[in-house]
Amino acid sequence: MEFLLPTINTFFIILSAIFMAIGLKHIRAKQIELHEKWMKLAALAALIFFIGYVSKTVFIGSTQFGGPDNLVPFYVTFLISHIILSTTGGVLGAYQLFTGTKRKLGIHRKVGPVAATIWFLTAITGIMVYALLYIIYPGGSTAGLFDAIFH
Repeated sequence: MEFLLPTINTFFIILSAIFMAIGLKHIRAKQIELHEKWMKLAALAALIFFIGYVSKTVFIGSTQFGGPDNLVPFYVTFLISHIILSTTGGVLGAYQLFTGTKRKLGIHRKVGPVAATIWFLTAITGIMVYALLYIIYPGGSTAGLFDAIFH
C-alpha cells in the first residue's frame, strides 16, 4: 500500500498536466468551450491527486528519503522547491478556475501563462520526487499523522 497510493497519486498529477496541455492547445485555437472542459478535467485530476496525497500523508505517513546520506541535503532542497511550486500552482490554479468561470478574462489571460508554467514544473518535480522515493532508492520509513500523535 505504501507504494500503490503514491503511484496512483502520481498518475493523477500526470493526468492533470496532460489535460492542461490539451486545454492550452484548445485556447490557442480559440476553442473556448473545449478549453474550459479540459481545464476543468485538469483541475479535477489535480483535486483527486490532492485528496489522495493528504489521505496517504495522514493515514500512512510521509516516506523518508531512502538514498545515501550525502544526497539528503540535495533531496530536501529539491523537495522544498517542489512544495513551494505545488502550493503556488494549486493556489494559482484555483484562482484561474475562479477567474475563468466568472469571466474575468483580463486577469485570467495575464495569470494563465504563469500558472500553467508553474503547474507543469510542479508535475515534473512531483514525478522526480516519486522516482527518488519509490524507484531510484528504496523508500525510507513512514509514520502516519495519527501514529505520530497517539503512539
